[in-house]
Amino acid sequence: MAEVKSDIEIARAANKKPIQEIGAKIGIPYEHLLPYGHDKAKISAEFIKSVKGNKDGKLILVTAINPTPAGEGKTTTTVGLGDGLNRIGKKAVVCIREASLGPNFGMKGGAAGGGLAQVVPMDDMNLHFTGDFHAITTAHNLLSALIDNHIYWGNELGIDIRRVAWRRVMDMNDRALREIICSLGGVANGFPREAGFDITVASEVMAILCLATDLKDLEKRLGDIIVAYRRDKSPVYARDLKADGAMAVLLKDAIQPNLVQTLENNPAFVHGGPFANIAHGCNSVVATTTALKLADYVVTEAGFGADLGAEKFFDIKCRKAGLKPAAAVIVATVRAMKMNGGVKKEDLGKENIEAVKKGCLNLGRHIENVKQFGVPAVVAINHFTTDTEAEIQAMKDFVKAQGAEAILCKHWAQGSAGIEDLARKVVEIAESGASQFSPLYPDEMPLFEKVNTIVKRIYRGDEAIADKSIRDQLHAWEQAGYGNLPVCMAKTQYSFSTDPNLRGAPTGHTVPVREVRLSAGAGFVVIICGEIMTMPGLPKAPSSEKIFLNEQGQIEGLF
Repeated sequence: MAEVKSDIEIARAANKKPIQEIGAKIGIPYEHLLPYGHDKAKISAEFIKSVKGNKDGKLILVTAINPTPAGEGKTTTTVGLGDGLNRIGKKAVVCIREASLGPNFGMKGGAAGGGLAQVVPMDDMNLHFTGDFHAITTAHNLLSALIDNHIYWGNELGIDIRRVAWRRVMDMNDRALREIICSLGGVANGFPREAGFDITVASEVMAILCLATDLKDLEKRLGDIIVAYRRDKSPVYARDLKADGAMAVLLKDAIQPNLVQTLENNPAFVHGGPFANIAHGCNSVVATTTALKLADYVVTEAGFGADLGAEKFFDIKCRKAGLKPAAAVIVATVRAMKMNGGVKKEDLGKENIEAVKKGCLNLGRHIENVKQFGVPAVVAINHFTTDTEAEIQAMKDFVKAQGAEAILCKHWAQGSAGIEDLARKVVEIAESGASQFSPLYPDEMPLFEKVNTIVKRIYRGDEAIADKSIRDQLHAWEQAGYGNLPVCMAKTQYSFSTDPNLRGAPTGHTVPVREVRLSAGAGFVVIICGEIMTMPGLPKAPSSEKIFLNEQGQIEGLF
């Protein structure tokens, strides 16, 4: 049996074309690409503005079941489907998120796909790429520095230092920085106060960059950030500190989408990267709306399972950007079904049809949830060599009973040739005009009612529970004019409940709300549930232990 190459080995052997050729495929002229080396480039704001009058292509969302250690392959399927649509003669662009350094060196790995369905350059994309995350980190921390500097020089705005809401960020998993005391060391260093760090992908600046429509909108949203409160509880905004202009300057290149290519030399926009468990989980509005003006089909993904990524894609991104998805693909694997059915990871290679059937309840829940938004769904069974015919058929039969279709996809091993059936089905659904998309709740619904709507209809829980102080805070924000904002649920990705070990399709659970944060610039309210952390920690044996440079100076160990 031939040795299976690792993702990074496949990516390194890619026959890449100059990025100008990739841009030309979708009508981006040479002069409107700002190259970062030979294989990646940013797209100019002038070009983006020039195509705004073009007709929109069809938007396809790729989502998945709740992730398991068995692996699902959502990004791999997104990339494969983009290649598959191009293979059957459609003009398609892939839109995915950038990778965060924290998970790369932690446990999750990168975000460029896998096997023969990858976006390249994989090593650059999973490391510093074009510097967008560094720019976001710097802009965020400039605002942090300006807050403490303002307090040091007399605090003219009357900030209550007990009520500074703006934390610091870094693009790394570092649990030691979750809660800190800053400004220690005496008079010269300011006034000591409690503070903390979040990971960059949880920053409101990241969310703003991903939801802004252009540089002007970006600057306005940055100004709208609430950084602190006075003693009378009135808010202090970033614009009060005159921070918005300088922050926008730091982000002027970062807001321009990045163009790269798949292994099959098809265009891919890789831009922005909020996590879906602690943020809104979608690539940038600028990238998606621009791609829709240049292609017949745009294949995009939303993070983690459909209960998180797809819900936020529909309720936040589509609502705010006026997007109307034509179809959704739900990615699942036989292995993950077995794991949801109670099989241990080491036993996944053995045929177990009963466990597949039992685990399919999780998939069924996601199919129902996507349909609640009026979007027709098809299931992609991401193939593993250990899958048996009987197990695959059990999945297909289950999905058929749910009124949908499951299609076996072999893009990991075969590239676009292995996903043609799914590509044709997606075209059939999209062209039928069956999508009747609408968000789950109206803007005017009270904030806590929005939370409860998601808990009951998406998580199938009994209710959300919150202390009086949290309910009072939500009510105060409603009184201040923020009641029409959507809610962004920060919750474990591993379960419909807040218990990461509760797999399958649990019902009857409660969802405890631990904290709420107002992201006035991004335009949503973050609802932190259960034990979820906005600064992850590293596992006992982090991936970084296996990442190194070989004798040829090439990177090994990224995945």
